Amino acid sequence: MILRPRVVLVTGIALVLLVLVAALNIGRGTSQIEVFDVLRTLAGGGDRRENGIIFSLRMPRTLTGVLVGAALGLSGALFQSLARNPLASPDILGVTWGAGVGAVAVIVLGGSRGTVSGAVALGVPAAGLVGGLAAGLLLYLLSWRQGIDGYRMVLVGIGLSAIGGNIVYWLLTVGDVDDASRATVWLVGSLANAGWDGVGPLAIAVAILVPATLACSRVLGGLQFGDDTSRALGIRVDGARGTLLLLAAALAAVAAATAGPIAFVALATPQIAMRLVGASQPPLVASMVLGALLTVSADLAVRITPGLSHLPVGVLTAVLGAPYLIYLFVRTRRRQQS
Repeated sequence: MILRPRVVLVTGIALVLLVLVAALNIGRGTSQIEVFDVLRTLAGGGDRRENGIIFSLRMPRTLTGVLVGAALGLSGALFQSLARNPLASPDILGVTWGAGVGAVAVIVLGGSRGTVSGAVALGVPAAGLVGGLAAGLLLYLLSWRQGIDGYRMVLVGIGLSAIGGNIVYWLLTVGDVDDASRATVWLVGSLANAGWDGVGPLAIAVAILVPATLACSRVLGGLQFGDDTSRALGIRVDGARGTLLLLAAALAAVAAATAGPIAFVALATPQIAMRLVGASQPPLVASMVLGALLTVSADLAVRITPGLSHLPVGVLTAVLGAPYLIYLFVRTRRRQQS
C-alpha cells in the first residue's frame, strides 16, 4: 500500500481533531474538566477524582463513539469501492436493517428481560450482530450471478432494506407499547447507555476486523481495474469480492449491535475522505478516522446544544446526512444523463 503525502496529511489532521474532540466530549458533564486536564489524565497524570470521573464514567461513551464511527466509516468505504457507487452503504444495502430486525425481535419477544432464551440465550447486542451478519450474507448470495455486479448489489440491497424495514415496523406494531418504545430508541442509534461492558467486545471485534480489512487493501485496489485485469494480476475476483463484502457487513453489524444503526456515517465519510485526499476511490484509513471524528463530533454537538442533551446521536447524523443523500441522488442522476 503506497501512502501519498496528501493522504497522510489529511489522515493526520483528522486524527489530531479526533483526539481534541474526544477530549472535549470526555470533559463535558455535571463536573466540567478542561481539555488539557483530560489529556493529562489520559497520559497518566490525573488525580484520583479526575481518574474516577474520566475512566469510570465518561470514557466508555466516547470510546464507543470512536470505535463505532471507525467501523462504520471503514464499512462504507468497502461497500462503495466494491459497488463503485457512492450510494452503497450498510444503511442503503440493508445490513443495518438486518441488525434492527434481530435487535427489535429480541426486545419485543424478550420484553423487560432483554433476552430470548432457546438453545442459546440471545441478548440485544448479540441479536443485532446476528441480524446484520445474516443480512450481509443474504446480500452476497442474492447479488451473486457468476460474480458480483455493483449495480445489482445496490438493487438487491435496497430490496433487503425495504423488507427489513417492514419487518421491524410489523414487530413494533405487535409488541407491547413499552417494548416498542425501547426498540424505537435503539433504532435511532445512541451512545447514551454505552458502558465498559460493551466497549470490550466491540474493541476485540474491531481489532480483528480492521487489520483483516487493511490487509486486503491491495486486492481491493486491484478490483478497481475490472475483472479481466484483476485476474491477470493474480486476484481471485469472486472470492476476493465475497470476502471483502462479508468483512464490510461484519464491521457494520458490530457497530449497529453496540450503539444501534447510527445513520449516514458510513454513507458520508468515505465520500468526504475521497474528496479531501483527491483519490479515485474511498481511502480506507482516512474514511475510518473521519467516521470516528464525525460520530464523536455529533455526540459532542448534541451534548453541548441547549435543549438537545437527551437527543440520540443518530438523530443528528440523520438530519445532517439526509441533505447529503439527496445531493448524491441528484449528482448521480445528472452524471447518468450527461
